[in-house]
Formats: sequence, structure tokens, C-alpha cells
Amino acid sequence: MTLASRQNELMSLEQWRALGEDTSTRSELQEGVLIVSPSPSPRHQRAIMRLGVDLHAVLPAEYDLIPEVDVVLDSAFPSTVRRPDLVLTRRATGPLVARDVVLVVEILSPGTRRVDLVLKRHEYAEAGITNYWIVDVDDRPRLLPLTLVDGEYIGDWVTGTYTSNVPFPVTIDLDALA
Repeated sequence: MTLASRQNELMSLEQWRALGEDTSTRSELQEGVLIVSPSPSPRHQRAIMRLGVDLHAVLPAEYDLIPEVDVVLDSAFPSTVRRPDLVLTRRATGPLVARDVVLVVEILSPGTRRVDLVLKRHEYAEAGITNYWIVDVDDRPRLLPLTLVDGEYIGDWVTGTYTSNVPFPVTIDLDALA
């Protein structure tokens, strides 16, 4: 399979997959358009790691917590594939699709803030992902835990300590993520 032959040509899911793995950049497919961004900052990566450690410590056996893995939100042309900072899934074995995902987590960065707060919120909801957490480690760390209700996410920002039973019992010290 060849890549899109012209810059203005949309990429199919097959063309996206033919790109193979590339750890030097972070790429996603947004409605057939290849979006490439630099690797996240050390602060961003530290927040992912710390949150991942907190979640993994109480992770039930039937779940997998996977950092920065591709999730197919829409396989129909033009396809959308996102790479959340953390993905919680029920022991999926092949490429991840939205129906496999229980929770996605995005850590806000200056260059992706609007995309994470607006565009991905809409995309994840449309794909039927039940839980979406948005973490902001600028200034005082805070978390926006969103739950899908009637096709839309609801939730409010939390600071300090976050305790939840969704998708499993967990308590997170948000200040420790920074």
C-alpha cells in the first residue's frame, strides 16, 4: 500500500497502518489528515508516568493500562486514529478500537490544549468512549473526569485529591502529578 500520493490527499486507515512504528514523533490521523507533533515535554511525561503508577497500583486483573497507544475512533474513510496519553482497556489483544476502551487520559500541553479540551472531547464522545480524563498540570494540578451520558460528557474540574469508583476504585493525589 502506498502513502497518499499528494499532500492534499486524505490518508486511508490502511495507508496509516503502512506507516509503521515511529518513536521519534507523535502522530495521529484526524479525518484522513496526518497530524505530527513533537514528543511531549518532561513535565507532561512525568505526569503520565505518575498517574500511570497510581492507576496501575489498584488496577483490577481484567484491565490493561497502556501509555500512548493508537486507538481507532472511526475506521470509515476518512479515518480518525488518536494516541491518548493513557488508555485503559479490558485486555485487548489486537489493534485498539474505541469499543475496547474504558478510559482515555490526556495531559494538557500548550500546543494541544484546545484539541484535547474541545476536539478530542467531541471525538471520544462520538466514538462512545465511556470515560475521558483531562489532566492539567500547569499552575495547580487539576483533573476533569468526564463520563459519557446520553452521548455527551459531563463532569467538573477537581483539585487536591480525586476519589472515584469509575471505572474502578481509585484515589489520586493530583498535586503529586506535577
